Amino acid sequence: MFRIIPAIDLKNRKCVSLIQGVPGTERVSLDNPISIAARWVEEGASVLHLIDLDGAIEGKRLNSPIIESIVTKFDLETQVGGGIRSKDDAAKLLDVGVDRVILGTAAVKNPLLVEELAGEFGSERIIVALDSKDGRVTTHGWAKQSEFTAIELGRKFEKLGAGSILFTDINTEGLLKGVNPKPTQELAQALGIPVIASGGITTLKDIEAVKQTGAKGIVVGAALYVGNFTLREALELEEN
Repeated sequence: MFRIIPAIDLKNRKCVSLIQGVPGTERVSLDNPISIAARWVEEGASVLHLIDLDGAIEGKRLNSPIIESIVTKFDLETQVGGGIRSKDDAAKLLDVGVDRVILGTAAVKNPLLVEELAGEFGSERIIVALDSKDGRVTTHGWAKQSEFTAIELGRKFEKLGAGSILFTDINTEGLLKGVNPKPTQELAQALGIPVIASGGITTLKDIEAVKQTGAKGIVVGAALYVGNFTLREALELEEN
């Protein structure tokens, strides 16, 4: 089943929506992330996407207590990323009840970490984030560009045991100008493991377009927070 996954991006203990991940470009900044999680749960979310932006950008996981509170308070699936740099970081999150951890920079720098975590905790609990700009995967909170394409790295991490890939098209992320489904479709067709898409969702039609790519889910952030559509409206597209 195709899944709609609301995002809660955390910075300085607030729920924010940044334009293309750039600090200081907050389109939304909300003081109580736990109440936001409650809102998405009330509207029918079955999974939450929680990202510690302080961890991703600065390597300081300031928002861990908020993430742990959300994970323990609500009865739904969670996938968590941002600043997970080591096996210990991942293990702590999995041990407190996070269903899936998202590895980005750490996976690109140390691919064998993916293999180690998949072997110990199970592939289904390990997501590798591939954030692509102009056809190349970036790291360090999108600040550094690698030489690799998403398909190259996706195939590599599939072999190493990743259970799924989170693919973000940075060229569209946070702009509220629509999606470019082609890179997601190419990646989904190249891999045997599920691809979850992210970036650019602006309207319900964008969700439908991503669904047609073969992706197994879509992370939705800014469009929900500015009220382009409701989560309930988006969830109706999961099975239609």
